[in-house]
Amino acid sequence: MWELFVRWLSEHYIEALGAIIGILYIFFSIRQNIFTWPTGILTSALYVLVFFQSKLYAMMGLQVYYVFISIYGWYYWLKGAKNKEVGKTPVIRISQKVFIWLTPITIATYFTILYILKNFTDSPIPYMDSLITSLSIIATWMLARKIIENWLVWILVDAVSVGLYFYRGLWATTILFLVYTIMAVAGYFEWRKDFKTNG
Repeated sequence: MWELFVRWLSEHYIEALGAIIGILYIFFSIRQNIFTWPTGILTSALYVLVFFQSKLYAMMGLQVYYVFISIYGWYYWLKGAKNKEVGKTPVIRISQKVFIWLTPITIATYFTILYILKNFTDSPIPYMDSLITSLSIIATWMLARKIIENWLVWILVDAVSVGLYFYRGLWATTILFLVYTIMAVAGYFEWRKDFKTNG
């Protein structure tokens, strides 16, 4: 058993390292700690390689997006619309206006990614890859803006991703996304407490 694990680890060390740092990323996100963003950048850089090797091209592209949105989130959490009383950017709820414009953007993103995957790649699961990717793009932007509903989107994305990564044989990533799903639920309730306190 130990030999099998060592052999697997020697072949999948990038995935394993990405999974470990990814758990730190979610932990920091829940705590609203600024280390969310540097750990997010590092996790994304590692997963570019993992998803390229697994032919999950939309998710690979998503990791590149994560690097840039992490830079934005880092800046926004440091310099954004700070609440002077608590000294940090506050947790907010999604406004009707933002929800209205995010919906068509999400749909358009889904169909654009689906078209690219079906016509220009050998992706074995273009519909699921496109769905997870488009929702993840929106959820990460919402996280960067400290919109509490980002966690609800992440719960859906993470739960669906568990099945996808299991199907593709990415065992460390499957476990990671099981943990992500549980942590996203915890994140929602933690941010909701903060929202009620400071909102």
